[in-house]
Amino acid sequence: MIAAPVGFQCVECVNAHSAATRRSRGFFTSGPSMNPTATSIVLIVINVVIWGIIQTSGFVHLQRKVISFLALSPQGQCLSESSQDHWYPDLYQSQCASYPDGQWASGVAEGGWWQILTSMFTHISLMHLAMTCLTLWFLGPPLESMIGRTRFLMTYLLAGTCGGLAVMWLSPPQSSTVGGSGSLFGLMGALLVMLLLRKSDVRQIAMWLGINIVITFTAANISWQGHLGGLVGGALLGLIWSRSTSSPRKESMPVIAVGLIFITVVAGIVLRGWMLSPI
Repeated sequence: MIAAPVGFQCVECVNAHSAATRRSRGFFTSGPSMNPTATSIVLIVINVVIWGIIQTSGFVHLQRKVISFLALSPQGQCLSESSQDHWYPDLYQSQCASYPDGQWASGVAEGGWWQILTSMFTHISLMHLAMTCLTLWFLGPPLESMIGRTRFLMTYLLAGTCGGLAVMWLSPPQSSTVGGSGSLFGLMGALLVMLLLRKSDVRQIAMWLGINIVITFTAANISWQGHLGGLVGGALLGLIWSRSTSSPRKESMPVIAVGLIFITVVAGIVLRGWMLSPI
């Protein structure tokens, strides 16, 4: 086991699943990825580039503004310009302006819809970034070998969006959430469901996921909301991928199912944003 901000990484179980998927490549997709590591590499590069931008912005005293722009905040936050670690809770934008050092950082409710996506790739500490990238490196290629590149990318992004939906509804409105943990939990959920339906040995991945869940609900400063939303979204997608087939008559079934999930998630985010918008 290797300690990580999102829990622990079970290197042995990932290697075991990787070997199993090589024997059955293409089982959940009409065509296997020719290079199943490529997508994970691209996602890792995006995470590293955004982290680099955040670190560079610190040299010109813009780091906090960059982070608040990229991070997911359901309603927004009133930050203190005089203290980088201080903010004023429970204030609307109009109230924030009455404070001499008040600086308002907009959230999703005020039009920052991009935060649902950008927060998945935003990391502040080097350790958080490293553990996210390492987990993705071990987990991504085996899963892409099973379901193909397009479905793997859809799983990563849609699971992360489901995590964003959970944050919107279950987190404090003026909270701030960053990291790709929701997407990673989605990958674990998808892998677990597909292996279960295939009647494969799931003891190691189940133990790995269980440890991460325990840490999620016991450690401080971890968004259990994002983890839970990502896990549920990934599990649903794993069910869809495992039930789909290469038959042309059933090719539209996963498309319709994923489309319905996407529409439902977007509608939920829009509704919550409208509910939190200033009166």
